[in-house]
Amino acid sequence: MSSVSKELQSTQEWLVCVTCGTQFPTPDRSAVKTCHICDDPRQYVPATGQSFTTLADLRTNHTNEFQPLSTGASGVQLTSIHTQPRLAIGQRAILIQTPGGNILWDCLTLLDDATISAVAALGGLAGIVISHPHFYSAHADWAAAFNCPVYISAEDREWVSVPCPQRVFLDNVETAIPGKDGAETGVVAIKLGGHFPGSLVVLVGGRLLTADTLMLTPAGKGDWKVNAVGEVRKRPEGLNTFCFMFSYPNSIPLGPDELARMWGILKGYEFRAVHGGFVGMDLDDDDMKVRVLESMMIQTIHMGWLNHKLLAEKL
Repeated sequence: MSSVSKELQSTQEWLVCVTCGTQFPTPDRSAVKTCHICDDPRQYVPATGQSFTTLADLRTNHTNEFQPLSTGASGVQLTSIHTQPRLAIGQRAILIQTPGGNILWDCLTLLDDATISAVAALGGLAGIVISHPHFYSAHADWAAAFNCPVYISAEDREWVSVPCPQRVFLDNVETAIPGKDGAETGVVAIKLGGHFPGSLVVLVGGRLLTADTLMLTPAGKGDWKVNAVGEVRKRPEGLNTFCFMFSYPNSIPLGPDELARMWGILKGYEFRAVHGGFVGMDLDDDDMKVRVLESMMIQTIHMGWLNHKLLAEKL
């Protein structure tokens, strides 16, 4: 067992779901026999069955890697943080650095002394915002270690598994996330729903941090500007950039009524870049908002709703 600071010792033997990374407030394997997150239709228990580990074990063979993200001339400083080897569903967190204080978007299960030191060197944390229950992980430990609030949607409170006095439930569709001593950060949490009733995205400096509320697709990430012989060409029609799912591992899409409701909220915001919930899911495009609407329309059409009201939306 690796040595850790006193602030990390009290929870290091608590159980952690191997499949999704959710932490449970007990070391007793007879008390937690299944994971309520993985029993939900949006997740899964693998063919090998339900299993648990602990943070103490994870700290012996996993580390968190920090990677600055290119954000052009936007002035927004983003750092991607992910765990190696892959842990749980493999998500990343994104550290948003602002003059008013740093905000962590989404959360990881692994928290160790090296991670605390690395985040502290970048300015620490003034708050944590988590998109949805699949990323709740060990957020109570993170909030305690950095003595900061952690914001989640009120609609998803039933999915929390660990006590956390720093937890703040968001009721509004839009919430400005404060920094140190209430300072402005420019970070806005927007409740879109869809994947979960309270699924959040975050907007900062024209950049939309989406987790998997909007999932960037291979076709969306692909580069069609130049073909194999160097000729400039347009992106082919009919390719989506995002998909919108009730369940990603079980391939259950959201219906057009839900997409239309989500678009009714998102169309009121301006953004030119997205940063998804996994490493490499970063995309800049002046037509990003158009691509979101097009993707919603493509999903609607391929589900057979050829006369749905969403198809009449324009920018």
